[in-house]
Amino acid sequence: MAIDLSPQLAKRAYGGDGGAYYAWSPSELPMLREGNIGASKLALEKNGFALPRYSDSSKVAYVLQGSGVAGIVLPESEEKVVAIKKGDAIALPFGVVTWWFNKEDTELVVLFLGDTSKAHKAGEFTDFFLTGSNGIFTGFSTEFVGRAWDLDENVVKTLVGKQSGQGIVKLKDGFKLPEPKKEHREGLALNCEEAPLDVDIKDGGRVVVLNTKNLPLVGEVGLGADLVRLDGSAMCSPGFSCDSALQVTYIVRGSGRVQVVGVDGKRVLETTVKGGNLFIVPRFYVVSKIADPVGLEWFSIITTPNPIFTHLAGRTSVWKALSPEVLEASFNVESDVEKQFRSKRTTSEIFFPPPN
Repeated sequence: MAIDLSPQLAKRAYGGDGGAYYAWSPSELPMLREGNIGASKLALEKNGFALPRYSDSSKVAYVLQGSGVAGIVLPESEEKVVAIKKGDAIALPFGVVTWWFNKEDTELVVLFLGDTSKAHKAGEFTDFFLTGSNGIFTGFSTEFVGRAWDLDENVVKTLVGKQSGQGIVKLKDGFKLPEPKKEHREGLALNCEEAPLDVDIKDGGRVVVLNTKNLPLVGEVGLGADLVRLDGSAMCSPGFSCDSALQVTYIVRGSGRVQVVGVDGKRVLETTVKGGNLFIVPRFYVVSKIADPVGLEWFSIITTPNPIFTHLAGRTSVWKALSPEVLEASFNVESDVEKQFRSKRTTSEIFFPPPN
């Protein structure tokens, strides 16, 4: 039975005055379960505070909108307080405790994409909260909490009883959380909109690749990522991951057309994508995109920290490496047709500007 690859929007899971948490469900996007991938978004209003939590999955976080502060505690390490803004990518390995805060008027939106192969549920993140009405303190008896933290019973009851929020709370105006430190960003965050470009093609598009060189922690997460910006009406070369990696794509903004071709040369997806959509390309399937006039921008994770792609069109295409005789025999065409085929796309690599 064919798996539905249709792009999907996230659904609200919980929230309140401080903001909301959204997630993609494997029941609506089956490739999440098939590929052991989780996807979610955190949206914080002004003074919204996402309570400290850890997850059953390693993730890459990407700031889609706004600015704020993230608290990050790696196992057996001190808390790092990091200023975050639109375009920042953060690698979050297993065991990391995080909190998130927005003190600005603009909503802070953070995307999470990660590996659920060791999670409780395939295709879903499960967060474990340290505080709040569903935090760990509410599960232990007052005796256990008192003995573990050497507290009197009345203090334990106060600690537990005061935790009325669930997941996200709204802090009072003027409440002071730790100030971020510039040195804490080093090795933890990379701004994909300001980083050196790995690909830059005039009127075509630009790519920044997130890997172990520019953000070493992605090696611990086991995922690579990239930010791709395709200019209006430009095309992304058909290509596939040649190291059996899945590609999970979130459309940041803009719109465009997507086609995916799978086994036996069958087109398994033809659709229009827009901001907020998430879709997954199965291993070895070939995908191509054409942006609408407004352009198309997407953030992807790849299920390997240093992905390798093969492109089927452009200057670096595999067709350019094959001999003319092989192409003539393969396509069953005369040499003049083969020459036309080979002579095209001799300058552009991955992105093709719109036709004149």
